[in-house]
Amino acid sequence: MQEVAILGAGGLTGRELLAWLAHHPELRAGVVTSDKHAGRRVDECFPELEGACNLTFQTHDAALPPGAPCLLAVPNESALRLVPELAARGHRVVDLSGAFRLHDRALFEKYYKLEHSAFHLMSEIAFGLPELFRDRVRQAQLVANPGCFPTGAIAPLYFLGDLRARATSIVIDAKSGVSGAGGRVEDAGFSFNSVHENFRAYKILGHQHQPEIEEYAAHNLGAPFAPLVFTPHLLPLYRGILSTIVLFWDGPAPADLVEDRLRSAAAAEPFVRFRAAPEEVELAKVQHTNFIDIGVRSAGRATVIVTAIDNLVKGAAGQALQNLNLMLGLPETLGLLADRT
Repeated sequence: MQEVAILGAGGLTGRELLAWLAHHPELRAGVVTSDKHAGRRVDECFPELEGACNLTFQTHDAALPPGAPCLLAVPNESALRLVPELAARGHRVVDLSGAFRLHDRALFEKYYKLEHSAFHLMSEIAFGLPELFRDRVRQAQLVANPGCFPTGAIAPLYFLGDLRARATSIVIDAKSGVSGAGGRVEDAGFSFNSVHENFRAYKILGHQHQPEIEEYAAHNLGAPFAPLVFTPHLLPLYRGILSTIVLFWDGPAPADLVEDRLRSAAAAEPFVRFRAAPEEVELAKVQHTNFIDIGVRSAGRATVIVTAIDNLVKGAAGQALQNLNLMLGLPETLGLLADRT
């Protein structure tokens, strides 16, 4: 049993990592940090983990076992400081922040409002969407876990292959529960008090996940990528993201090709499921799982792809463990196929 350090384990993603690791047959949490909860037992903060984790939170500067794999669930500013330190000490790292996803420094600093202090590491970092970069993740010391919204948008677009070059525009309308949209920020309008009996868009034409979607959805395309508009919405529920992706084509929609490519991708990927109709894609079927569900329909010059993920699992903790399995030479699906409600 290999011990894993979780830095920033006191938040929503940290709690999810602890819950999944409690059932992992080869990995377990060994060190957990949280400056806010330092000195408290995990089950004091997360009573639902009583009996599953008997660790005590330490501060972020706690000593880590040499070579222990590290999962970072810390803010972007902290990741910019911690990732270089951990890399220099030989730790394998999966970073769940947005600090190391974008290869355009100007775009990062524009959307994240931060100066990137460790941009020299970008050439070493693998983007942790296994459906695109499985081989790179296996060899990587440093992995940037994708954002939750991008996970549900990039994968189906990438699966279309060269068909993407025929799209004239792409519109992504995505809806998230509060745990995927700042659920811990009580003064930012993301609390349950703000979403109850309410529904709204936010960060319109300014969300930090738009350039991430644009960069990786165009991976290996070799042609100009269609103009893309991404709009996130906040749902009055806790977990899950449902995305409606509309592609407009330069002629009649290549309906059969689109469906064939999505079906084939789902058949080849352990965590992608193709649904017979887009109406069959719903949050209840993916919550507490590491799956991406995909459905599609075309008519005229338009194709609509609907995807659903659990933002805390495939959009965060589950995908991080999927990446860590690959980095450690373990079966990719290990510890991730059961429902951890």
